[in-house]
Amino acid sequence: MTIKEVLMIGNPKLREKSSDLEDFNLDFVQHLQDLKDTLTYLQETKKFGRAIAAPQIGVMKKLICYQLPKKSFYMVNPKITWKSEEMLNVWDSCYSFDIAFFVEIQRHKTIKVEYQDENGNLVFEDFSDDLSELVQHEIDHLHGILATDRLKDVKKIIMRSEWERRFRKSE
Repeated sequence: MTIKEVLMIGNPKLREKSSDLEDFNLDFVQHLQDLKDTLTYLQETKKFGRAIAAPQIGVMKKLICYQLPKKSFYMVNPKITWKSEEMLNVWDSCYSFDIAFFVEIQRHKTIKVEYQDENGNLVFEDFSDDLSELVQHEIDHLHGILATDRLKDVKKIIMRSEWERRFRKSE
């Protein structure tokens, strides 16, 4: 198991645009494993989060790893091909913020995404609600965009402890 260090907000690499992945070679397989191992570790230690993008561990390729309660998958070279006009207000945080604070931002309620899976197969998938928000967040990382860039009102920042007290559903 290889756990990579997560780049924190302020690191200039998080602002770089990632390049398309063209070779599904051994380096690619290692990057996928590093993403999975790092995400698993973060989910266990931070008790939060559902995905991680390759730039967050310093790999400037368009790769994302998702580990959801009912589904785990990778996105390679994802592109949002359609966004609904309807928007959602969401409280968003990030491993690159050390899940220390949340920002209230808007995301599209529904999106359509084209991507490749880990075998290079082309996938077309629709995402709505919380999954739409999550996928938009991770794809933003591939373009050097952080959730804080989507913040329109500085009064919409909240520390994690306060967010958990006010908004987290009891499990």
